[in-house]
Amino acid sequence: MLTFAKPTPGTQAPIDQMQVTVMRAELAALIERHTGKDGAHASAYGHLSFARTTQVHHPAHSICEPSFCILAQGSKRVLLGAETYIYDNNQYLVASQNLPVSSQVIDASPEAPYLGLRLSFGVKEIADVALEFGLANAGPRGTPQRGIFTGALSATLLEPVLRLMKLLDSPEDVPALAPLISREILYRLLKSPDGWKLTQMAVKDGYSQRVTHAIGLLTQRFREPLRMEDLAASVHMSVSSLHHHFKAVTSMSPLQFQKQLRLQESRRIMMVERLDAATAGHRVGYESQSQFNREYSRFFGMPPLRDIKRLREMQVEQPGMLPDPGR
Repeated sequence: MLTFAKPTPGTQAPIDQMQVTVMRAELAALIERHTGKDGAHASAYGHLSFARTTQVHHPAHSICEPSFCILAQGSKRVLLGAETYIYDNNQYLVASQNLPVSSQVIDASPEAPYLGLRLSFGVKEIADVALEFGLANAGPRGTPQRGIFTGALSATLLEPVLRLMKLLDSPEDVPALAPLISREILYRLLKSPDGWKLTQMAVKDGYSQRVTHAIGLLTQRFREPLRMEDLAASVHMSVSSLHHHFKAVTSMSPLQFQKQLRLQESRRIMMVERLDAATAGHRVGYESQSQFNREYSRFFGMPPLRDIKRLREMQVEQPGMLPDPGR
């Protein structure tokens, strides 16, 4: 499935779009100033980071944490299971769960660099804001929504983002004020037309919250053999219900989710710890080396040895552009 963000219609759309255009240009200038060169860049506020690149790259596999992502310039493709999400500087992308994804910059050039911003949130922080302001029960009940969604970027969302960016020029004020602005951005997200998709995890004993718990258990114990009966019992669901609702959120089954976690961690082990494929496969829970090689090749497109060689060559050619594999 290919998903694009759709602007929300309204009488103020033309005026709002003019504001968005001006604010987005300001945001691009600020990101450019805080980066200056291609690569991933941290900021004085640990939850806020930036990315800049002047060229299109191969897909990067990673674990996407709960976060709010904006592109001031360029566009990006994100794959979750069999689904593809494409967004550019007219939209934002939100991840509400820890999910294994593949992402790729698809629009970037030296004349118009890709300029992105990511603000991460804790699951507890999302639940706290939703509950405090009575937003936890927003939206329809029933099957949980995908853990990733896109939405139309608005001036209401961009205004606090710009304030957070400008706050970086006063490092002494960041510890006191950045969390407050971050909380405001989260509140604005929860109040947006698509915000109810994010609030579902805050519903006590709701299916989304149980799936969140199941994701947490799998993330912590992905090296261990998976028994669906045990996982379902841990989150107080039947096996069939867990499978149905887990796939609704992640677009994959718990077994597929575990497999992606294992393969991404094995890649990280080979890249960062420089261990061989047999050791990496065993470390993440594979008993059969042939099965590990087969599943690795199917997921990453080539056998472990060739893939790691390619990644190391890319690191030399494009330093700073590859995320730590498995993160």
